[in-house]
Amino acid sequence: MSIEAERKQALIKEYAINPSDTGSPEVQVAVLTERITNLTEHFKTHKKDNHSRRGLLKMVSQRRRHLDYIKAKDDAKYRDLIQKLGIRR
Repeated sequence: MSIEAERKQALIKEYAINPSDTGSPEVQVAVLTERITNLTEHFKTHKKDNHSRRGLLKMVSQRRRHLDYIKAKDDAKYRDLIQKLGIRR
């Protein structure tokens, strides 16, 4: 359910604000979205995996908090990010 190192580096490179950026809210939202997508696919075949479902809910709420922070700082950046990631809101 975690993502490969190459995919994570690609996400960091795509959403980073500057070249040495790895922890900005935009990067964290992108990585969490990838992990959430992977877990959602996992649940299509493993419907009774409730332990992982709890982790999924924690990731979704963490992503929500990051998105709320981005929206409070810069609404245009928030709208661009959710459109780019395909998050419905």
